[in-house]
Amino acid sequence: MRLIVVAAGTKLPDWVNAGFEDYAGRFTRDYKLELKEIALGQRAGSSPPAQAIAKEGEKMLAAIPQGAYVVAMQVGGKNVSSEQLAQFLQARARDGRDVVFCIGGPEGLAPEVDARAEFRWSLSALTLPHALARVVLAEALYRAVMIIKGHPYHRA
Repeated sequence: MRLIVVAAGTKLPDWVNAGFEDYAGRFTRDYKLELKEIALGQRAGSSPPAQAIAKEGEKMLAAIPQGAYVVAMQVGGKNVSSEQLAQFLQARARDGRDVVFCIGGPEGLAPEVDARAEFRWSLSALTLPHALARVVLAEALYRAVMIIKGHPYHRA
């Protein structure tokens, strides 16, 4: 099963890439974590960011594989525990569907991406920088997979 993170932003600090890659490298054959980066839309001076968000949305929608289950990462989304996330991933695996997690840019996700989502998930009630959200998401997914496999990584 592929777990695909589609995230806005391509020029992130090294610690973000290192953190994400560290967790992605821990996944085994049954689950694979992938990252598809989307270039941020051009933001010009004092103009409203709507055009930039729309461009990001078009690119995100194009990056979503057909038939994938789409999750919008939203501050106002549902909070889930690690155990609930593990159950969610198991259900998607039974369905035979890859899961795409969409992380927006500085102003969030395009409305079209949010509308395409079948689930809205919040990593925290806090607003996280989109770069940090990538690393937190990668760890959360790894933890959920370890719960599925009965690995002692998760000791709640």
